[in-house]
Amino acid sequence: MTAGTLFIVSAPSGAGKTSLVAALLDADPSVKLSVSFTTRAPRKGEVNGRNYNFVSVAQFERMRARGEFVESALVHGNRYGTSSRWMNEQLSKGQDILLEIDWQGAAQVRQANPQAVLIFILPPSYEALTSRLTSRATDSAEVIAGRLAAARTEMSHLFDFDYVIINEDFDRAASELIAVVTAERLRTARQTERHRETIENLIKT
Repeated sequence: MTAGTLFIVSAPSGAGKTSLVAALLDADPSVKLSVSFTTRAPRKGEVNGRNYNFVSVAQFERMRARGEFVESALVHGNRYGTSSRWMNEQLSKGQDILLEIDWQGAAQVRQANPQAVLIFILPPSYEALTSRLTSRATDSAEVIAGRLAAARTEMSHLFDFDYVIINEDFDRAASELIAVVTAERLRTARQTERHRETIENLIKT
């Protein structure tokens, strides 16, 4: 069986990553989103097990000590981690997986999975990022200031990624994200493995 493809989408807070990922999942239900574990408190409308697996700090640390995370990171004072067992099981079944994680986690996952496809989302400007963080009205002024301070460092890591999408026009950015997933599936190595019999019949002498 052909192994699934692992896609990783990262961005500074407020760049529109979550909305773009949702658009991709709506357009391509064959991609499955990995639900991260986090110590962050749920935001309004978030559902445990769908948006995140919400756990206590103590529980998170026990899981990390047991080596249950393929990646984990401390982001804006909260811990996040991805289950290695779940991810590897899904990929081995041929399931394409998408991880919505920060650049630190992306680097850890690529070290363990060199074939992972890394995609970075940028805002069109620092001013636009500031406006988006302020307008969503889910964080205090202090939290927003912290996110903005971290954003420049986060964005400097874009050169470690395979693709960069600038989210100025949402529909265009969503189309570009979908195009990346499609293009990666059509790589020669993946297509020859997935359609081996068809290709062998076409090229045999």
